[in-house]
Amino acid sequence: MRKLVHEEVSKETADKSVRIAVRVSKPTLKLFMKALSTVVGKPTKAVGKAVGEKTHPTKGKQSIKTLVRQGQGVSSIPLADEGFKDFQKIAKKYGVDFAVVKDKKADPPVYTIFFKAKDMDVITKILQDYADKQVRKGSMERPSVLEKLKKFKEIVAAIPRKVAEKKKEKVR
Repeated sequence: MRKLVHEEVSKETADKSVRIAVRVSKPTLKLFMKALSTVVGKPTKAVGKAVGEKTHPTKGKQSIKTLVRQGQGVSSIPLADEGFKDFQKIAKKYGVDFAVVKDKKADPPVYTIFFKAKDMDVITKILQDYADKQVRKGSMERPSVLEKLKKFKEIVAAIPRKVAEKKKEKVR
């Protein structure tokens, strides 16, 4: 009898423990969403590479460290402060990867631009476009807007005005 009672108690205990285990492990929608959000929040190594590329772009302007990590040779050129914005626009137009370092010791700032070596044909084209733009800027001396305004004021003042005479006749 003791053996029977012992078996009965162990069966009940086993059944209850299985029910508890099933109830605990039964996934609910909230639990599934929470697990999914943690997986998305903490990417695995395979997904981490794609996420890392978004935080450190591999196109256009980037840090020197990112540019060097791409495994290609890097070449550099110095650039004066005046045309730096023009240069960035042209480089963006051609889609070249570059990094910029500003020399803080120089009085007019001097920028050093680093490029990937595989883009040498495109780099020469960018430098040609940049040089053409700088030459055009230097050759075209624009008069100031205030000078133009003074000139037009004088022209307008020199034009004779028509005087309209108002005469009313009394009609009876």
